[in-house]
Amino acid sequence: MASMWWKEAVIYQIYPRSFQDTNADGVGDLEGIRRRLPYLKSLGVDAVWLSPFYKSPMRDFGYDVSDYCDVDPIFGTLEDFDLLLSEAHALGLKVLIDLVPNHTSSDHPWFLESRRDRSSPKRAWYVWADPAPDGGPPNNWQSFFGGPAWTLDEGSGQYYLHQFLPEQPDLNWRNPEVRKAIHEVMRFWLRRGVDGFRVDTLWLLAEDLLLRDEPGNPDWRPGMWDRGRHLHIHMEDQPETYAYVREMRFVLDEFSEPGRERVMVGEIYLPFPQLVRYSQAGCHLPFNFHLIFRGLPDWRAENLARIVEEYESLLTPWDWPNWVLGNHDQPRLASRLGEAQARVAAMLLFTLRGTPTWYYGDEIGLPNGEIPPEKVQDPAALRQKGRRGEHGLPPGRDPVRTPMPWDTSPYAGFSSVEPWLPLNPDWKTRNVAEMEKDPRSMLHLVRRLIALRKDQELLYGAYRTHRAEAGVYAYHRGEGWLVALNLTGKERGLELPKGGQVALSTHLDREEKVEGRLLLRPDEGVVVRLG
Repeated sequence: MASMWWKEAVIYQIYPRSFQDTNADGVGDLEGIRRRLPYLKSLGVDAVWLSPFYKSPMRDFGYDVSDYCDVDPIFGTLEDFDLLLSEAHALGLKVLIDLVPNHTSSDHPWFLESRRDRSSPKRAWYVWADPAPDGGPPNNWQSFFGGPAWTLDEGSGQYYLHQFLPEQPDLNWRNPEVRKAIHEVMRFWLRRGVDGFRVDTLWLLAEDLLLRDEPGNPDWRPGMWDRGRHLHIHMEDQPETYAYVREMRFVLDEFSEPGRERVMVGEIYLPFPQLVRYSQAGCHLPFNFHLIFRGLPDWRAENLARIVEEYESLLTPWDWPNWVLGNHDQPRLASRLGEAQARVAAMLLFTLRGTPTWYYGDEIGLPNGEIPPEKVQDPAALRQKGRRGEHGLPPGRDPVRTPMPWDTSPYAGFSSVEPWLPLNPDWKTRNVAEMEKDPRSMLHLVRRLIALRKDQELLYGAYRTHRAEAGVYAYHRGEGWLVALNLTGKERGLELPKGGQVALSTHLDREEKVEGRLLLRPDEGVVVRLG
């Protein structure tokens, strides 16, 4: 298999608002990220993914774009971005930026022109429809953020589609002019030198041409997520989407060269059979969220093995897997599993075959933050009053976006003023500086795992499940490595196919020869070099 940087990389996601503030406004910025590049290099990651920093009214904190080709002043300037990119490249770090092609801000000039009147040249750049016979929305489609996915424009008498906030109108991707405009946005950033894009809501770009009602979901029950009332066969994963992905890949390929491939990472919340089609359409890394939605809620060996085996069985020799355990929309890893099993989960992520993505702060076991009601910022939480979605974008995302605690100085070294969200309560002991002092901290574990993963057999060796006793998930990578994860709080054992050497334990206190039977302590994962 050809060696490509994105196959061997560890991608580190940064939520810019919460990484480092340098201009004393309580909000992180691009200059702050630049100053922390040496930390990322020391961690061992290979690529940085930056959540949106475009000009925006910030109704959804940058996922409502009003200018795709400029930096919002809260984050800095284009010159700040260029300097960040240049210094990242000098350190050998790739930079991926968020692309938000499904929708714009309602303040975007395209939408302002589109809603001017029905004869506007840009009317067809968005999804407009006449009311239903009763004057209500055109169909029963629901927004991810609650309520109908349609808002009436009083001036024209038509509704426009928005799968998220009403201030985030959906672009009409069936219009070739829209696709051309987004391609030019991509070229703007590719010319500046970015290494690729994480494409927001990639599976939502196309909707049913006839705008048919969604069928009911027989498994929905009162109290569940409102959007879960329906099966989304007309709003999501339409056949045309694959062609749109292919066109975007062509743009990336214009700028790619050996060793400098420009990469597409796609946000896609779909079952495996549908997910892998996006690889075949041209998306390098269609995000695989199944450990988040199926693995973490059912943290058992047989379930994890089932997930990995199903995914591996559907990948062709030309596809490349990827795995993720957290992001800016999902509860923190340490809060889901507890700190001990979060360490085991980190070993899982960095030893499976495929590209891992890591969320900022998880390397210090950062838990969900505590956000008082009066400090809630997340528009999804404010609209849905704290109800949590089962899939896609849940409300209540502020707790996973709290500021990165760097040290014990005021405001944890994140800012010189009160941050936009409260620091986690344990920031004085749970911060990067304190964990650097502890040789057995999770920070050191993550650093060791990333370094170990550079072994070629751990990068490219085949995956095979190893039979183990209850509570232990074990698997081979190639012929030379065995990973054994004790998912319980009790001692467990594992029969080895042959002797070997413990290369790494999640407890960071063990490197020893083993023969025959491997003893696993409670909440311990180990990587064994066989032979």
